[in-house]
Amino acid sequence: LNHPEIPHGPIRIGFTPDEEIGRGVHADLPADLGATFGYTLDGAHRGELVYETFSADRAVVHVQGVSIHPGWAKDKLVNALHLAARIVDTMPQATLTPETTDGRQGFIHLYAMSGTAAAAELHFIMRDFEMDELERQGELIRKVCDAIAATEPRAHITCEVIPQYRNMRYWLENDMRPIDVAVEAYARAGVEHFFFPIRGGTDGSRLTELGVPTPNLFTGMQNIHGPLEWVSVQDMAAATEMCVKLAECWGETGN
Repeated sequence: LNHPEIPHGPIRIGFTPDEEIGRGVHADLPADLGATFGYTLDGAHRGELVYETFSADRAVVHVQGVSIHPGWAKDKLVNALHLAARIVDTMPQATLTPETTDGRQGFIHLYAMSGTAAAAELHFIMRDFEMDELERQGELIRKVCDAIAATEPRAHITCEVIPQYRNMRYWLENDMRPIDVAVEAYARAGVEHFFFPIRGGTDGSRLTELGVPTPNLFTGMQNIHGPLEWVSVQDMAAATEMCVKLAECWGETGN
């Protein structure tokens, strides 16, 4: 808006507070945006340029026990909490967890559990860069649930695996124009780019899957999703300048 002298095509700006309300990108958003491609400003270090993210599923495990007054429970009570604890204890703990993995390694993360002796629920998220590994994670949780269920036929244990988002690389590697233009914009803004596969996802993961190729750009934020989160004002300024150059570069392509 401050540079009307720069020719560019239509630019649409969207705010997607999906993480704040616990929902992902709505399926109608691509049509609402009417965009051929997009970018999210959801990156961290100065120069970071992302076109590869985790693929993600989540799993909900429900354990239904048999509840009875504890004073008359002998040979009758089936404690759902005990069974849930056995599921957790059987899952990998020295490997395949967020605290034991990094780089391109995936993980299974138990992030919530609740319940009573009568019924309990476990909530897992699963993450990996490759779909076959993600599917193996879901199968592992199912097998653990089946194994624990087999030890107590009076209980009922279910495991539902729910897709969340997919690695944007699957689509972007077939058309790298948004990446190539971003690389040029970084250079014009005096920012040295580097490619970084993030151990998470962005709204761009879902938008790309829905047909709007949307890589992720840096903002300067650090220690994200924690009590010590902060952002560099200098990096934010560099990101702003880079976005101006991005519009300039696309304008030169006729888009």
